[in-house]
Amino acid sequence: MEHVTRIVIIGGGPGGYEAALVGAQLGAEVTVVDCDGLGGASVLTDCVPSKTLIATAEVMTTFDSSHEELGIIVADDTPHVDTPARIVGVDLGKVNRRVKRLALAQSHDITASVTRAGGRVMRGRGRLEPAQAPDGSRRVVVTAIDGSSETLTADAVLIATGAHPREIPDALPDGERILNWKQVYDLEELPEELIVVGSGVTGAEFAGAYQALGSTVTLVSSRDRVLPGEDPDAAAVLEDVFRRRGMNVMARSRAAAAKRVPGPAPTQGPSSPKAGEEGGVGDRVEVTLSDGRVITGTHCLMAVGSIPNTADMGLDEAGVRLKESGHIWTDGVSRTTAPGVYAAGDCTGVLALASVAAMQGRIAMYHFLGSAVAPLDLKTVSANVFTDPEIATVGYSQADMDGGLIDARVVKLPLLRNPRAKMQGIRDGFVKIFCRPGTGIVVGGVVVSPRASELIHPISIAVDNNMTVEQIANTFTVYPSLSGSIAETARQLHARKTQREA
Repeated sequence: MEHVTRIVIIGGGPGGYEAALVGAQLGAEVTVVDCDGLGGASVLTDCVPSKTLIATAEVMTTFDSSHEELGIIVADDTPHVDTPARIVGVDLGKVNRRVKRLALAQSHDITASVTRAGGRVMRGRGRLEPAQAPDGSRRVVVTAIDGSSETLTADAVLIATGAHPREIPDALPDGERILNWKQVYDLEELPEELIVVGSGVTGAEFAGAYQALGSTVTLVSSRDRVLPGEDPDAAAVLEDVFRRRGMNVMARSRAAAAKRVPGPAPTQGPSSPKAGEEGGVGDRVEVTLSDGRVITGTHCLMAVGSIPNTADMGLDEAGVRLKESGHIWTDGVSRTTAPGVYAAGDCTGVLALASVAAMQGRIAMYHFLGSAVAPLDLKTVSANVFTDPEIATVGYSQADMDGGLIDARVVKLPLLRNPRAKMQGIRDGFVKIFCRPGTGIVVGGVVVSPRASELIHPISIAVDNNMTVEQIANTFTVYPSLSGSIAETARQLHARKTQREA
């Protein structure tokens, strides 16, 4: 009887379920062990929910910022008030119910896809047994939700367990007033005054979204600027937009603690407020900064990074090398230091992107099952920050240039010059392209604009295929279009290259 390759995947996020689909398609017997539902944090508590929330915020921002300039008239039902109330509002409870409904539906679709492909899905937690069997196989002990256990034999194991929100000991989330990014979708009412701690991608996205939805937002950043890991020109544009729209951005401010405190008591009324009511116990949040300053709001969102889900899985005992941060070390084809054990996704600390996790998982399956595969190339990865405006990047960065990692030329073209941008009332943003000085080969790019996640694609194609700025410059674009700025930036780079050669 012909041996069927057995693969066990621990974790059902993008790295896990994409690997499962590839493994099943290539004829392996695949079992996915997951405790929350396929899709993982990306689908259930991160990418899909947050981008759905942001989509609502984007509609409101677009209307608020441009309806007057575009000549749109909205009847004001408070004509005799000097400062009329905001015309567009939001029912956050309804928004969040839609968010969770869409996330759950997506998870069910993924489960159905894996099952149709021939994979088995088990609800539970997986743990590696330390020793490798004489035939090279591995054992995975699965503890089900009901407490029962089952031991699976695998020719290869993929760890794709993701990560969870990092917590500050003196600012532990309670799910009501002090929240992490997994808990915000349980809110029924819009936070009146939201303090966001952390100015990385997650913090910036939620700060911008809740500000657009109508919250008064304070963003606490421990660094000199928001989005310290992004292109500095892009981060400067976004911070300027945040401040212009009324956000209080506190730079070089580190949060040390957060606690619930009573709010101001009502000035009238016969009865005293009860806990949780307006003016009651714990209806506000007090955030203490490391320099002693104190800020208050109605809610606080902690967005201070994540921790890999690698504890209590038997990884050390099985020979899987962990980094000091707890992330799993992997090579270019997703192998760990333990034979027959691969890893993918946020638990590896490579890049916290669903697309990268999925690629790592696919690469692992192709490699183990003997298909031709190229190692993961991070310089072709495109990424996006879903703020307003969005920030999309690909390839080498400004930091790589400034640090001497690569010699490249750069041109940045403001969107303000673009005719389509003028028509749509877009004032903020730019296109930036990096190319090699001799050949003109495109090695990186940055787009800051509405829908930058869509506009980055032609630059990604150029980076991935070693195209030149001349090729981009000579490609027809629609007039008028925002993508015209990509071709125009390439033309300016090509013109400078030609002038230098002359």
